[in-house]
Amino acid sequence: MKLHGYFRSAAAYRVRIALNLKGLPTDHLPHHLRKGEQCAPAYLAINPQGLVPTLEGDDGAVLTQSLAIIEWLDETHPDPPLLPKDPLRRAKVRAFAMALACDTHPVQNLRVLTRLRQLGVGEDKVTEWAAWANREGLSACEELVAHEAGPFCFGDKPSLADLCLVPQLGNARRFGVDVSAYPRLLKAETAAREMKAFLDAAPDRQPDAE
Repeated sequence: MKLHGYFRSAAAYRVRIALNLKGLPTDHLPHHLRKGEQCAPAYLAINPQGLVPTLEGDDGAVLTQSLAIIEWLDETHPDPPLLPKDPLRRAKVRAFAMALACDTHPVQNLRVLTRLRQLGVGEDKVTEWAAWANREGLSACEELVAHEAGPFCFGDKPSLADLCLVPQLGNARRFGVDVSAYPRLLKAETAAREMKAFLDAAPDRQPDAE
């Protein structure tokens, strides 16, 4: 398989964790987002959105969108599972993941921040916007798992929720958010960072890291 990504992309980071947990060998193909390499015609031919990640299967199949990729990986390589079998628990994990991947991350990603700058918003306000988005999402997620024993978001093993949480906490720190306000989320992050699959997926361990 081939994973098109960027070391700092939270969405690509999620998929890297999943691939590591599943033990799937993958060729990593970086596209420098700040240089606009994701808009190159050759890349747009496989991902018309011009976003990362994109996963190319050994059979040539192409998948986009991190949550779709991760669920496909979970269905085709079910060990270890990233979603609970119980329908209610599965829905709760998905809801947590979507709160970050669909409602938090897109509001503070590079494309949105670039547009704010194009509209004349000052850099301090751009950073303030990104920090606000992260605080809003993480505050809600802290409540969603407040009564979960853990140590991960939903139990004693990592799930899709943790794959979304760890990269988002990294983003929050980059934008100056005081993440100590989220002790339950930090508990899950600590458990995740004890696993090689999470450590090896970290941005600073990628070949294209700056």
